[in-house]
Amino acid sequence: MFELPQLDLKNKVSAQEWQLRVDLAACYRLVDHFRWGDLIYTHLSARLPGTDHYLVNAFGLTFDEVTASNLVKVDLAGNILDDTPFAINPAGFTIHSAIHEVRDDAHCVIHLHTKETIAVATQQNGLLPLSQYSMFSLPSLSYHSYEGLAVNNDEKKRLQDDLANTNHMLLVNHGGLTVGPTVGDAFMRFYDLQRACEIQLALQASGQAVTPVPQAIIDNIYNQANVVHSGSTGGQLAWPAMLRKAHRLDPSFAK
Repeated sequence: MFELPQLDLKNKVSAQEWQLRVDLAACYRLVDHFRWGDLIYTHLSARLPGTDHYLVNAFGLTFDEVTASNLVKVDLAGNILDDTPFAINPAGFTIHSAIHEVRDDAHCVIHLHTKETIAVATQQNGLLPLSQYSMFSLPSLSYHSYEGLAVNNDEKKRLQDDLANTNHMLLVNHGGLTVGPTVGDAFMRFYDLQRACEIQLALQASGQAVTPVPQAIIDNIYNQANVVHSGSTGGQLAWPAMLRKAHRLDPSFAK
């Protein structure tokens, strides 16, 4: 059986970089736990503060194999910047580099191929105001049409224009995407988007008439969310609990 190289960067990088590595590796493990992964495909990326350097998963590893030390550091062109035996998926990083290039606030980008986000993204009416979870996504939601595999640099500009200043995106025929100033914020945004899609599909499958959220509440929900979460997505509040959960599931991610 092939054994993965075991790396240990804890005392070889700054404390700030190490904490970001731990947070991002924990997020990969949580995505695996919630069954949002797609074998070795899809990516979560995070910017190292004050730099144009990014952390992303090594290509060929499943999400439950990702650790803080085997995350790969790259630049916007996908060039590997550290000494590592691992490579990345350049095509997979295309979407992430496009967003990091124009969104200074998007320190973390999560893009996943969950069946629920693909299904709702592909419905002509997209995400509907059918649950409280959808309320957290709808005020800052955009869509991007499918153009095939994300390997064409020409698509980057269209993706950037479609995302604009929103924090949630549904990629038609493709999946979901969220951004945030921290790993925790991006994770909570994806959690809300995923739950909204799950509930919408469950309601549609029931065949019963549904009660949509009134427009007046939709218009005000973003302000309400800011009050509840002290001006954030709640990522800063929920993330410590998620880190504890990741440690309980398998503490090897923090190596």
